[in-house]
Amino acid sequence: MIPFRNSLPYDIQMNEVYASECPFCRQSHVRLPLKTEELDQLRGGLMKRTIVMPCCRSRLQLVDADSDYLLANKPLRA
Repeated sequence: MIPFRNSLPYDIQMNEVYASECPFCRQSHVRLPLKTEELDQLRGGLMKRTIVMPCCRSRLQLVDADSDYLLANKPLRA
């Protein structure tokens, strides 16, 4: 089970991955530099991925995923 405070909700639209809100600058509907194929590898725990948020250039280490949330290595919510 993914810890809620380390999670980031995401959505897939037209084969692109979007976060509903950036956890750092709070910009809404942010396109993530992540491919849908990479989500499958994250779900299986086969890889970890560092992404740079395109809105504020903050770095985020992704360690796991499920069908609704990405799991980061640090808390993203209070």
